[in-house]
Amino acid sequence: MKYDFDKTVQRHGTNSYKWDGSDNPEMLPMWVADMDFRTSEPIIKALQERVSHGIFGYTRVPEAYYEAVTGWFSRRHGWNISKDWIIYTTGVVPALSAIIKALTAPGDKVLIQGPVYNCFYSSIRNNGCHVISNPLIYTGDTYKMDFEDLENRTADPEVKAMILCNPHNPAGRVWTEEELIRLGEICIKNGVTVISDEIHCELVFPEYRYIPFASISENFQKHSVTCVSASKSFNIAGLQIANIVCADEGLRKKIDKAININEVCDVNPFGVIATVAAYNESEEWLEQLIAYLKGNYDCMSEYCRKYLPDYPIAKLEGTYLVWMDCRKLHLASEELEERLKDEAALWLNAGSMYGPEGEGFMRWNIACPRSSLEQGLERFRRFIGQR
Repeated sequence: MKYDFDKTVQRHGTNSYKWDGSDNPEMLPMWVADMDFRTSEPIIKALQERVSHGIFGYTRVPEAYYEAVTGWFSRRHGWNISKDWIIYTTGVVPALSAIIKALTAPGDKVLIQGPVYNCFYSSIRNNGCHVISNPLIYTGDTYKMDFEDLENRTADPEVKAMILCNPHNPAGRVWTEEELIRLGEICIKNGVTVISDEIHCELVFPEYRYIPFASISENFQKHSVTCVSASKSFNIAGLQIANIVCADEGLRKKIDKAININEVCDVNPFGVIATVAAYNESEEWLEQLIAYLKGNYDCMSEYCRKYLPDYPIAKLEGTYLVWMDCRKLHLASEELEERLKDEAALWLNAGSMYGPEGEGFMRWNIACPRSSLEQGLERFRRFIGQR
């Protein structure tokens, strides 16, 4: 069926974290990473059928769930996962926290590649560990890894783990096989376990290819843990379900124990049902979504080239999160975020939210009808014109 991503869905008054987070009814929120599109009809239908039953007790995760997850990654990405490797939990952030708890002791160091998803920092610190950054290098309109610096930092015996963001939020990179192999070899050589957050793995534009880190080799699989979820790709984040994939039995037992210590071992029935419907019946919706998001990115790229040449955006290979260089304004990112909200009724994420390497940048969420994107760009342009 043909899905209409141009359709505006009213989200005000639904207790939306994104849309009801401001008292200004004119505010255009393009910040937090959820989409303004209805999810696929198979997911909606499956949830409606479950609701009609009328009883919402504790749920058992059925065999069909594991078959849907393993079938999807085998069919779409060539990654053969055993059911026994999967630990379900309420979300990727709780998953990251549990994995860090299993891999480290308070005082250990965990590597990240800034600028990067803000919850990496809190998950590390909440476990009593120290954040160590292997900063990405901004070159022109994209980012690359600094492997020489990675070599130096992983050589520190106090570094026990590294969180990889694949695809990367907010840089928009979809890491190549060559990049992943080099990173993995460095980490394995130095005894550093790779925790790969692959929540945006389905949101990759056609000219690029998502490669599950653990799929590269048996050795990579043994020395890594992967976090995946249908939540971002199918716009079901509020249903709160994710999977940890860990091939090493000993490590998996430690993670399972940490999941139970953190008490994030139970999921709700709607998350289970939606995930099955996403992976088994919603590929057509996903393909149309990716094409629409690519159109939004092309629209924004052209607009910025024409009207905002001093505010370039990073090349977007995956995700729906666009990284804009606003250093020309000579404003701190947090101040710019507040001024855009107050003066332009436009809500973006301050780049500094993603670590010190993000200072001077802003993150746009372009997973919205094109008319909303165009409105947001116009508001930003008017704001710039008043400077």
